[in-house]
Amino acid sequence: MTLIAVVKEECETCRLIVPVLAHLQSALGLEIHAQDNPDFPKSLQVTDDTELKYSWQQRIETVPTLIRLDDAGNELERTFGWDRAAWESMTSEKLDFELPAFRPGCGSMTQDPGMPEKLAARYDMEKLQARQLTIASEEDEMEACFDRGWSDGLPVVPPTPERVMRMLTGTHRDPAEVIGVVPPDLIPCTIEKVAINAVLAGCKPEYLPVVITAVEAALQDEFCMHGLLATTYYSGPMVIVNGPLGRAIGMNSRGNALGQGNRANATIGRALQLVIRNVGGGKPGGVDRSVFGNPGKYTFCFAEDETNSCWESLAVEKGFTGEDSTVTLFAADGLQGIVDQKSREPDSLCRSFAAGLRVAGHPKMVLASDAILVVSPEHERVFRLAGWSKQQVKDQIMELLMIPGEELVRGAGGIAEGLPEQFRDKTLPKFREGGFNIVRAGGSAGMFSAIIAGWGASGSTGSTPVTRRIALT
Repeated sequence: MTLIAVVKEECETCRLIVPVLAHLQSALGLEIHAQDNPDFPKSLQVTDDTELKYSWQQRIETVPTLIRLDDAGNELERTFGWDRAAWESMTSEKLDFELPAFRPGCGSMTQDPGMPEKLAARYDMEKLQARQLTIASEEDEMEACFDRGWSDGLPVVPPTPERVMRMLTGTHRDPAEVIGVVPPDLIPCTIEKVAINAVLAGCKPEYLPVVITAVEAALQDEFCMHGLLATTYYSGPMVIVNGPLGRAIGMNSRGNALGQGNRANATIGRALQLVIRNVGGGKPGGVDRSVFGNPGKYTFCFAEDETNSCWESLAVEKGFTGEDSTVTLFAADGLQGIVDQKSREPDSLCRSFAAGLRVAGHPKMVLASDAILVVSPEHERVFRLAGWSKQQVKDQIMELLMIPGEELVRGAGGIAEGLPEQFRDKTLPKFREGGFNIVRAGGSAGMFSAIIAGWGASGSTGSTPVTRRIALT
């Protein structure tokens, strides 16, 4: 049997039990590891652990900690703080000293602010496989990130080993796990690479599971990330988060949810874009050939406002439970506002929505772009008071968007753009089956809603929205 105690001189409890440590070292050969002073306790044999390597490897969180090992070095049990009964049980010694029966310990130095990341980077570097680059002492870190092409045009956070290790505390998944290949260069993407780009984007560790899930969604064949990059259209990936995790990490689903000001919204979407850029090589002027792009290609991420909603969430519509946390990825254009401050009846408001949706892509474009209608709480109230379900709203809007072919063919309305003449006598829906969805978000004041149209190649010929559950273990 081997007994080990980890202590620090700064801890009052450690100083209090020095007589116990001396007795156990004399009687049982207790090994003592000191975190802050290799001469503490004086006159005893002490192992210097001021570099905290042993404490880190043994996961010491409180001092004093007493550990009992078997002859093969396997841990049998441990206790922390001073608890006379526990120490006597572990050592089979009568520790009848003039001490209180119990005294709590102090925090281990491994838990000091910033120390876990430093120690992880120092002693767990084998977990990191990415090539490390050395920045010259005269080189500005921020400018170095720009010079190496890691930025989307805005400043990024330099991904030091300490920051990457801190980011990886946000997940239990193996940093070496490959979650897919990232287009356009089809480079294998590991959890570590996602964490690096999450650092660059400015994420907190608790955001990492959302970022990982967003990347996994983007790499699904049905999302068609390569095509989305290569198209000359406007679109880029948009992230919608549902469930309790979004609320727990402070995502914004209300006022200015689609704008600036919320760290989680801003950095989660940005991290996804940086993964595509830095891992897959998807950079503007390369495979990314968009004519205009849109501001959402920096970041486009928000949470659905599920609190007090009278409708089921997007995730529940997709077959998940209200307790699941999910990410939905959508190939999105920019934002188109819908202003209707007069409608107090569902049919009138649906007609406003339908009129706005009719122009998505082009008034004559049908069965092409998907669309998401973001309904504000004030507009939702119109449907709530009338007892309309979300499905009723969708059905009514889809019915209003059954368009006569004579309005869609080339030349109709004096517009050369349009469908071939063979469609003149048909009636066609604006959106494909499943291509129109509704979410609730936005501020509590203002009778405004928003249309987010999708890539003109939506559905089986292009991109289909992908919803994935966020894995927390």
